[in-house]
Amino acid sequence: MPPMREKGATDEFDEMLRRKKRAYVLFYASWCPFSKKFLPIFEKYSNQTPESCIKIIADDNESLCERYSIEIFPTVILFENGAVSKRLDGKPHFGLEEAQLRELLGKS
Repeated sequence: MPPMREKGATDEFDEMLRRKKRAYVLFYASWCPFSKKFLPIFEKYSNQTPESCIKIIADDNESLCERYSIEIFPTVILFENGAVSKRLDGKPHFGLEEAQLRELLGKS
């Protein structure tokens, strides 16, 4: 699924969460080097389960970032039945690693 960019994405996002039992949502920024490094890792996993992975590009979705208190990129949030279940916030000046995502996904 391509990242959400357009206006009105908040309503679209809410609708997607209502339709999914479980969703892994990556919030990232196009200008962030740590997001650029992590994006291929997330995409690798999203190719295995595309129905449960969503990418939100923060550049054009400030309201979603504010709603979920995204203060650092990348951040991955696990939603279960439309509610935040777990989150994985990037570390300042470091980002996220594949091992952290595997742990969130419950994969070894």
